[in-house]
Amino acid sequence: QGQLVESGGGWAQPGGSLRLACATSEFDLEYYAIGWFRQAPGKEREGVSCIGSGVGTANYPDSVKGRFTISRDNGKNTVYLQMNDLNPSDTATYYCATASSWYCTLDAVHYHYWGQGTQVTVSS
Repeated sequence: QGQLVESGGGWAQPGGSLRLACATSEFDLEYYAIGWFRQAPGKEREGVSCIGSGVGTANYPDSVKGRFTISRDNGKNTVYLQMNDLNPSDTATYYCATASSWYCTLDAVHYHYWGQGTQVTVSS
C-alpha cells in the first residue's frame, strides 16, 4: 500500500542503545499490525518485535525480550524499536513491515509490505 522507511540504524558498542523508526506518508500505520525483523549474513530472517493495530499488544522472542521495546506514535505515524543492552549478535539489517491483520505475529510470512532496511552493527 506504500513505502515504509526505516531509520536510526548505525553502530553501537556492546551494551549500547539504538532507536529505530519506521514511518510512511502513504497510509496510517495505526490500522495495521507492524513487525520488526532482522537478518544477519548467513542467518534466517528473525522477527524481533511486533505490535497489533490500534492499542494492540506487543510480542518479542526470547532473544530480545527485556532489551527491545516496540511502540507507536500515531500522531507522527511512526513505529519505533528501542534497542537497549545491545550485543554483537544483534548485528543485522533491520526491517519493518506491515500485516493486513490487527494482531501481531513474529512470523514473516504474514507480512506483505516491507521497508528497505537499516543496518545495525554492534562491535567493540
